[in-house]
Amino acid sequence: MNASLISLEIWVVALGLVLMLADFWMPAERKRFLGYAAAAALAVLLVMNLGHCATGTAFNGMFVQDGLAVFFKCFFIIAAILVLFMAVEFSDNLTAGISEYYSLVVFALSGMLFAASANNFAMLFVSIELITVTFYVLTSFQRGRLVSLEAGVKYLILGALSSAFMVYGIALVWGTTGKLNFNELALVAGQFAGNKIFLLGMVLVLVGLGFKIAAFPFQIWAPDVYQGAPTPTTAFLAVGSKAAGFVLLLRVLFTAIPSVSAHWANPLIIISGITILYGNLCALPQRNLKRLMGYSSIAHAGYLLLGVAALSMNGQAAMLYYLSGYLFTVLGAFTVICLVMRHLDNEDISALAGLHQRSPLLATTLTLAMVSLAGIPPLAGFFGKFLLLKAVLEQGATNPGYYCLAFTALAGVVISLYYYFGVIRAIYWSKDTPVDLSPILLSGPAKVTLAICIAGMFWIGLFPNTMVSLATEAVKTLGI
Repeated sequence: MNASLISLEIWVVALGLVLMLADFWMPAERKRFLGYAAAAALAVLLVMNLGHCATGTAFNGMFVQDGLAVFFKCFFIIAAILVLFMAVEFSDNLTAGISEYYSLVVFALSGMLFAASANNFAMLFVSIELITVTFYVLTSFQRGRLVSLEAGVKYLILGALSSAFMVYGIALVWGTTGKLNFNELALVAGQFAGNKIFLLGMVLVLVGLGFKIAAFPFQIWAPDVYQGAPTPTTAFLAVGSKAAGFVLLLRVLFTAIPSVSAHWANPLIIISGITILYGNLCALPQRNLKRLMGYSSIAHAGYLLLGVAALSMNGQAAMLYYLSGYLFTVLGAFTVICLVMRHLDNEDISALAGLHQRSPLLATTLTLAMVSLAGIPPLAGFFGKFLLLKAVLEQGATNPGYYCLAFTALAGVVISLYYYFGVIRAIYWSKDTPVDLSPILLSGPAKVTLAICIAGMFWIGLFPNTMVSLATEAVKTLGI
């Protein structure tokens, strides 16, 4: 075993333990600042990860360090840093256990890091469970709020059900092929392409992953959980957990069973198209901003599935590029929601009335986030959607269904303009009388977080070549 390959994961787990133990000796009034310390430590680990890009395998091939793993590990660490900054601002809403909250965020990050390197069904399941179990607690962390407890219970029940499907599917795959390692399975998967038990097992595994990415028809948990969970938890679910599901989906479809998934274009097209329409149409009547973002997240899972359905390297690279822009866009939006609505009983859109007067920076950030999510140039969301549609249209000559999928995606973009610009209208031209027009004072770290998100949206959108190159290099390790 090459222990040096898992040094990043070891350091992250150690950081989580230190944060948990710090609760015993840290004065109560200073515990909230542990979030800044944790973010700083993760920033150091991010630099170390960028400087240490050795490739190889560990745990007898269960753990793989390659370009795809490095890309997603950087993604997850950046997301965790921004979420920790957000959690510090939100800490006044947590009556107790702020140190535990930080440590759980870090433990969820460790599960995501292992997911990025999973090359075996056992590692896949363990990493998924490490992520999911920590989010069970993070979702219901505000024990004094009934809506938070309700969200936690719903996520627990549906998450446990999806885990049951997944582990049963893994058992069927193991029983028919005798393989758990993705590379070994790829060598024999073609022989079992007509085996119904094997195919059922793979479908059940994909059901579990579909729950993680909130794709139709496994998306029913997302709006309720997004609405009820603490805002930093919702943000980490929307970005980190979703990205973990997609990296595992890429590993399973294009590393473990490429010869089988090559014949699944039509089901992937249908699921992607329905997910886009479902998310966008259900978002139209929403007034709760976090619930609206929940349905938006479902729609964006559909857009990301365009890259999977294309069954091409260009599609995979476009998906990674889109995720990179999505990271800064969604975290920017949730940071604003956290800062504006942290002391409100609900997150109704009407609370944004007069925001441009109370804090021009918050109003600008949320506006840019909505514009990027809608896919309007020159922000990251536009070029991400363009690359995904391009990858889909390139496959149209082989399957006319791709043209239908591209049309569906464009229809989804048009539909989304209504509710995204509804948020912008509430910020600048709301007919609701603002309840409070007092200025919103921002801390230095909050301003830095917002500046990073704005810079990320513009940089990825205006200068896409660097990120496209990184994404293309990352997916070269996958089979097509």
